[in-house]
Amino acid sequence: MEIENLKLKAKDGVELQRQQLIQLSLNIHDNPELGFKEEKASAWLAGYLEDNEFHVERGIAGVATAFRATYGQGSPRIALLAEYDALPKIGHGCGHNIIAASAVGAAVGSKPIIDRLGGNIVVLGTPGEEVFGGKIDMVQAGVFKEIDVAMIVHPGVRNVVTMQALACTGVEAEFFGQPAHASAEPHKGVNALEAMILAFTSINSLRQHIKEEARIHGIITDGGEAPNIVPAHSAAEFYVRAPDNEYLDELKSKVSNCLLGASTASGARLEYHWDDIAFDSMKNNETLAELFKQNLESLGRHVEAFNPEFGLGSTDMGNVSQVVPSIHPTIAIASPEVLGHTPEFAAAAASEAGHEGLIDAAKALAMTVADILQPGMLDKIRQEFCRG
Repeated sequence: MEIENLKLKAKDGVELQRQQLIQLSLNIHDNPELGFKEEKASAWLAGYLEDNEFHVERGIAGVATAFRATYGQGSPRIALLAEYDALPKIGHGCGHNIIAASAVGAAVGSKPIIDRLGGNIVVLGTPGEEVFGGKIDMVQAGVFKEIDVAMIVHPGVRNVVTMQALACTGVEAEFFGQPAHASAEPHKGVNALEAMILAFTSINSLRQHIKEEARIHGIITDGGEAPNIVPAHSAAEFYVRAPDNEYLDELKSKVSNCLLGASTASGARLEYHWDDIAFDSMKNNETLAELFKQNLESLGRHVEAFNPEFGLGSTDMGNVSQVVPSIHPTIAIASPEVLGHTPEFAAAAASEAGHEGLIDAAKALAMTVADILQPGMLDKIRQEFCRG
């Protein structure tokens, strides 16, 4: 009964913040900032937490727009993660304004739980999720070493409590050939663009023989200067994604062979570089997910089982999930036909449905904090994590 009463207090605590959280979300939405440049969003979030008695450390892990805000003492340390970077040109087409506002709202709503049961609620401001994978740097810097549980809620088009995220890394490739007049002396040239087209063709052929969940996709960023000049340089970027880290390594080797083969066939010199960072696959903690599911359903939301047909992406939350028990649920703010990373989804992130998703996410997170602090529950979560 005590846990249920604390959940009611947490829900009430979030509801009391409704207008402030919606305004915070809209402020971030209306002022989109790219990864590692989220100065306004970071300041607004940290300031809101300071106003609500959290101790805030700015610029953690050597990242100016990252922060850590804590309330309570000792352990367990339950982390709620905030993302707040936007997409180029599209703005908040991934709805990170809702992630950020729901995290701080849940943290403030959890204060009565921490006051009664002890422990520590931690809000981690995690910039640069899109493209850069800012949480990867934070994991490597040891930010999560003292964290016992990590949770984040992402807006989407379905209510889902476990998700599959693909391991992912990128490669930049360049071919260097020999320029020549494309009509008068083509035989004296070495065509770097043809080398890149060969590489794409080889990778397209490879796609027929990879696991269904895997992905390889890329763009040509340089294909020559003019039609009457044999291209002396070409460049491209590829992303390689796989259902697990081991298969990602296997695909990296095969993609490298495609690039090397194109160089051999064309005579163009190849230079390529794999990204220093890689997004890990998501390791869902089912025990923790079930707690969140029950709380989300108690708010009147129907929760669906994850289906790969919903779409497979990658997130730096996967890296967090490899070092600490984690969940990455999604909460519906739009109908299933609305695609992520689009202007339509950006509009949904500032809509009434977006606001309701924000409030429900904050409530469910805060209620789950109470569940985690039940006697023996953290042990169950840890045991599942250690079993792998």
